[in-house]
Amino acid sequence: MVGHSVRAEREIAAAVERVWDVITDLDYAVEVIPAIVSLERLEGEGYDVGVRWRETRKMWGREETEEMEVVEVDAPRSTAIHAESRGTQYRTVYSLEEVDGGTRLVCDFSAETPDPGPAQRIGWFLFGKAGMKATQKALAQDLEHIAATAEGTDPDPG
Repeated sequence: MVGHSVRAEREIAAAVERVWDVITDLDYAVEVIPAIVSLERLEGEGYDVGVRWRETRKMWGREETEEMEVVEVDAPRSTAIHAESRGTQYRTVYSLEEVDGGTRLVCDFSAETPDPGPAQRIGWFLFGKAGMKATQKALAQDLEHIAATAEGTDPDPG
């Protein structure tokens, strides 16, 4: 098995319930996170285990589309989302914790290839760490936009 994981976190000047509402409102995600080009529900309504959607994001200058599924929900404390593409499994976990009248939002992202072929092993070796560093930067930008929405402010450009 090969893979990597990264973490991004941010303190947000809004109640846990408000931040939860922002991160779990799939129908509004395109408005919150500029990197999301489109989001199409495939199964389920609202936000609960089993809800699936197709999300297209602009990353590294091009658009990528993945199917995603909610696999865990402990409202309003944590949620886990799963996606799989080309033999790699992706897991995104959001954890929310009340801190000083606001919320600490933590995003843990992992990518693992359980049964990599030779080309995948070489790709992970050559590009894995750089790719995860870019992913961490993208996650930090997502959290910035989530914070701005929850706080009712404009995010910093960039």
